[in-house]
Amino acid sequence: MKNKLSDLNNHLFAQLERLGNEALTGEELAKEIERSNAITSLAKEVISNARLVLDAQRQYDSGNMHKPHELLEVQKK
Repeated sequence: MKNKLSDLNNHLFAQLERLGNEALTGEELAKEIERSNAITSLAKEVISNARLVLDAQRQYDSGNMHKPHELLEVQKK
């Protein structure tokens, strides 16, 4: 699976649209809010990971890092 940050952005906006549905009430609304909280939590982790990869790439590109950690899969182009 090849997900991109743009996919995350699309999911977040879709969730925002679902939360804006004024027809949702009671239990349906509570479930949507719970789903939104879960999505938000996961999105923060994805963004944090992307920031780490970007920072590692910047360090590598600037010559401050001899060899990036394999887990980050950062390659000099």
